[in-house]
Amino acid sequence: MYNKVILIGNLTKDPELRYTPQGTPVCTIRLASSTKFKSGDGMKEETLFIDCIVWGKQGESTSQYLAKGKTALVEGRLQERKWETDGKPHSKFEIVAQTVRFLSGKGGGSGQQGGSDSSAGDFHAPEETTDLEPF
Repeated sequence: MYNKVILIGNLTKDPELRYTPQGTPVCTIRLASSTKFKSGDGMKEETLFIDCIVWGKQGESTSQYLAKGKTALVEGRLQERKWETDGKPHSKFEIVAQTVRFLSGKGGGSGQQGGSDSSAGDFHAPEETTDLEPF
């Protein structure tokens, strides 16, 4: 089986850095990623809000260099988290990040993480348009 996700989006809030009882850093970020597509006579835009979990030193770097509104590329795997509240089951999908690339730098610079090259700079996601609707 193959489980790989690549997502570019803007942070909807500042990163949240926590530590496990064993002292391992874990950072949570929430990305907004939009897709534009043709629908009938005009264009339609769909925005997804996805939580991403970043572990270890990369999580600390993510917390330090990213902030609300900054653009990032997250590469990782999709996981479903399940829990129960008051006897009702809940679930949510999130990305467990393997690589985070900082596409808009802190203070206008071009800080990166995860081996990206310095030419990334202030990259913004391309506007995708298609005549075909998904599925």
